[in-house]
Parts: sequence; structure tokens; C-alpha cells
Amino acid sequence: MPNSIKGPFIVTGASGQLGGQVIEALLEEGAEPLVAVTRSPEKLEALRARGVEIRAGDFNDPATLGPCFAGGGRLLIISTDDLAPGKRFAAHRNAISAAKEAGVSHIVYTSLTNPDEVNPIGFARDHRETEASIKDTGISHTILRNCLYADLLLMNGPQAVGAGALYSAAGDGKAGYVTRADCARAAAAALFTETGSSVRDITGPAAVGQADIAAILSEATGKEIPYVPITRDALVAAMVGNGLPEFMADVFSSFDVAIAEGCLNVASGDVEELTGQKGQSVRDFLLANKAVLIGQG
Repeated sequence: MPNSIKGPFIVTGASGQLGGQVIEALLEEGAEPLVAVTRSPEKLEALRARGVEIRAGDFNDPATLGPCFAGGGRLLIISTDDLAPGKRFAAHRNAISAAKEAGVSHIVYTSLTNPDEVNPIGFARDHRETEASIKDTGISHTILRNCLYADLLLMNGPQAVGAGALYSAAGDGKAGYVTRADCARAAAAALFTETGSSVRDITGPAAVGQADIAAILSEATGKEIPYVPITRDALVAAMVGNGLPEFMADVFSSFDVAIAEGCLNVASGDVEELTGQKGQSVRDFLLANKAVLIGQG
């Protein structure tokens, strides 16, 4: 990634899975000065020896954010994972306000594919309102509308293999599943190189349906894994029966509804445009993780 843009480059959520991979990508590119913001600075002590400045900050505690963003620079706001209605946006709003006050020059934000009013995903509104708040600051920005993680398939994939079928309420819909690693590469590239303001769709190279995924699971395991469509109510009942709280089952089942309604049927070349490398396909990702699918990983 050729770059003439100067930092500091500030990554929030740096102790999370996505944030950690973004930090690694930026280190590989020689981004400096590099600042990692986290609620758990003790988890990132090893990064200090690699020249990363660690700052303690919590989006839910606005008083901590001024010092985190002090000196301005370029800021990556990784969306929080709070599923409670409205709490995610409230936290993001705190971060955006602090960023503006600190004189941040560019904001990169990890959003959601098509977070409009018809999107049934439980937290789509949080992303929609966060995007609007960022635009209202007047600060140049890159909105990364990340589709569903292909990595999620490593959670329900083994369940499907064990059950002998892939059950889903996604109907015949498709989604542009994208790996977390590709999301991290795209976020690092945007933070390190993007100028002006843009909205980018961060997806895999092709949208796939549940029948496609079932066929890949069959190929990976050598077992016949059919796709069995079910209702959302049946999916929620199964999740709750497996110990998931009902409000979480409602949120997770909304992913399937969004797929069924076509909200996530997006496949773009933005990952390649940002990073110079094509995103990994669902098939290649699942075959590379065959051991996980068959319970040996």
C-alpha cells in the first residue's frame, strides 16, 4: 500500500479480533506512529515493544476518550458489539464527538451492508445513525459496510455437519460473506491510504446462498449435508433450546431474515481496490478450515 499520508493512526477496539488483525496489517505496512485504544490495555503489552502506543479508553466512558484521540490523526472506529437496542449508537456517538474535539482528520468506520430502514438486522439502525453522525461532523471519512463474516460459518458449520443438515431461515437469499481477515486488511488500507469521503462495500468476491454453503460443507467433509429451510420462529426456538438468551436469538435470527429479504446480496470489488488483493471466497475459506468443520480444529 503506497502511502504519503501521515499519522498518528489510531485503532479502537484494538484488543478485539478485528482490531488485532488491523494492527498487524498496519505494522506490516510500517504505519507510524501507531496508537492502539482498548478497554483492556494489559492485553496489549506485547505491542509496546513493537513501537505501538497503548491508550486506555472506553466508548461508554466519554472522559477516557479525549486522551485517547489527543493529537488528532486518522481514526478507525471499530463498531462495538453491544446488542442492547441503542447502546451501540450511544457509544459510537461518544467516540465521534471526542474525535471531532480532538481534531481527527479522517474517520474510518466499520458499518453494515445496507443499513437502511428496511434492513431487519437488529442493530442496523445503530449503524445507520452512526454513519449519519460521522457525515455530520464534516470530517473526511471512509464508511466500510462489512457484510456478514464468513468466520461465522465456522460456528454453525460444525453444527450442520453434526446434525447432517444445514438448517436456516434465509430462504433462497444470498449474502456477500467476507472473512474477518479481509475486513481487517481493508480497514488498515483505508486508514493508511484513503482520502476524501466514500462508502465502500466490504464483501467476498461473490454472494452465496445457504444451498451453496451446504454443498461446500459436503465437499469439505465428504458427507452429504443438505440445506433445509426453516422458519425464523423455529430457528429462534432452536437457539433458545441450545441456551442462547432469547434477545440474542432474535438478533442472530435477523441475519437470516436479512439474507432472505435480499438486504445482504451484495458483492463488490472494494476489498481488492483497497488492498490490491482479491478477497477470499467462502469456498476457499471453508476448505482451508476443514479441520474445524469436522471437529478436529
